[in-house]
Amino acid sequence: MPSSIKFLKIPVEVSARHCHICQKDFLKLFGKEKLIPLKKLGQAQFAAKETIDLFCKEKFLKNIRIVGPFRKQTQVEISLTDAFYLGIRPCLSLGLPEEPLTKTPGAEIIGPKASLKLKHGVFTDYRHLHLNTQTAKKLNLKQGQKVKVLIKGKRGLVFDNVFVTIGKTYNTSLHLDTDEGNAAGITKKGIGYLLAI
Repeated sequence: MPSSIKFLKIPVEVSARHCHICQKDFLKLFGKEKLIPLKKLGQAQFAAKETIDLFCKEKFLKNIRIVGPFRKQTQVEISLTDAFYLGIRPCLSLGLPEEPLTKTPGAEIIGPKASLKLKHGVFTDYRHLHLNTQTAKKLNLKQGQKVKVLIKGKRGLVFDNVFVTIGKTYNTSLHLDTDEGNAAGITKKGIGYLLAI
């Protein structure tokens, strides 16, 4: 990484637990074919009006927001705190559309019309940095590379092992889960600084 981009300022977004869903599963759970967009999010995604409940080992996580558009496979992204509460094996994944999730645990997903047992697909997302192809090339960063990001403030810290994910339409943004956001004193949005490796 060029030394000139040391301490490059980047946006930080904190994501609460959420669900990406395939159209087939959505049809079964909700009895309809289309998501209702509620709020635009980064990376060409949106928060949908629809929510699901997650059930595992006699415990529930309720009102988990669905994030659209539809994916090829259904997955639920939770924090490590959520995983410990549910009593499931914490499993880290990037959750990319092309990534197999067969090594992740499952749970039951409950919708207003039906429920389904998800064999795999419940995991905690690795913290990751979204970059478009031009920015990644400028910074000499590759898909899957790990970087460090500094968060300043009263609870300032350095996040290590931040995976780089690259896409043509991506906006530059560091994605954290609620555990990580809380540790850094960030609720929804903040600022970080990309450190030279």
